[in-house]
Amino acid sequence: MGGFSLIHWIILGVIILLLFGGNRFSAMMSDVAKGLKSFKQGLSEDDEEASRRAAEQHRLGQPDRPIDVTPNPRVADPVAPPPPGPGSDQQPR
Repeated sequence: MGGFSLIHWIILGVIILLLFGGNRFSAMMSDVAKGLKSFKQGLSEDDEEASRRAAEQHRLGQPDRPIDVTPNPRVADPVAPPPPGPGSDQQPR
């Protein structure tokens, strides 16, 4: 109930072939294949451009380093007391 069985899909396929015809249907499928090929080619061109940009940065001496996002404890809490310096064994008053 609610789902298509195999016989339903076959009947639907025959109706589509009768409406569009075999030649027109194959032309549509070739257009879909060309679109997929163009899409994949566009993705590979983007990858090539990114690798070329990274190689250019590396050649110029600007390595692709990740940005340090470690939080600074003094910035996170500006009211915090300063950390004890070397040689200060005294307790705060």
